[in-house]
Amino acid sequence: MSHIEDNIVRAGYRLPPPAVPAGLYLPALRQGDMVYTAGQLPLKDGKLVEPGGKGKVNEINQLAATTAAGTALLNALAAIKAETGSLDAVERIVKLTVYVASESYFSGQHLVANGISSLLVEFFGEKGRHVRSAVGVAELPLDASVEIELIAACNPS
Repeated sequence: MSHIEDNIVRAGYRLPPPAVPAGLYLPALRQGDMVYTAGQLPLKDGKLVEPGGKGKVNEINQLAATTAAGTALLNALAAIKAETGSLDAVERIVKLTVYVASESYFSGQHLVANGISSLLVEFFGEKGRHVRSAVGVAELPLDASVEIELIAACNPS
């Protein structure tokens, strides 16, 4: 197990197997020393996690959506590992994009993203600090509450 995976386990999480694409795309793509993930949903065993993985986010269910977003992060990290062979190959998490299916009056998308940012720093230390966008959207695939994308700089292959 890699050092980063040890950090994930110590934090109380488990890296899942990489998700099988639901369409004509790759879960992650390595181009040079960068790995780009496709949008990752809070899926576990092919289903949206409950609570918080489905539906629109508002002040009432924001915490549950933040927890569900952690599942989407683990899926993104599994996709990166599949491309690099080990999460220890990650030199830096460069960018995190978080899409939050939001009620029209909800403006706390950044709070949902903060939970993922905190996990990245917990897992990767300073290498987990990144730039970020948190975006409210009307709908996401499968009525998911959140979808994330990561860009990671990795050791040359």
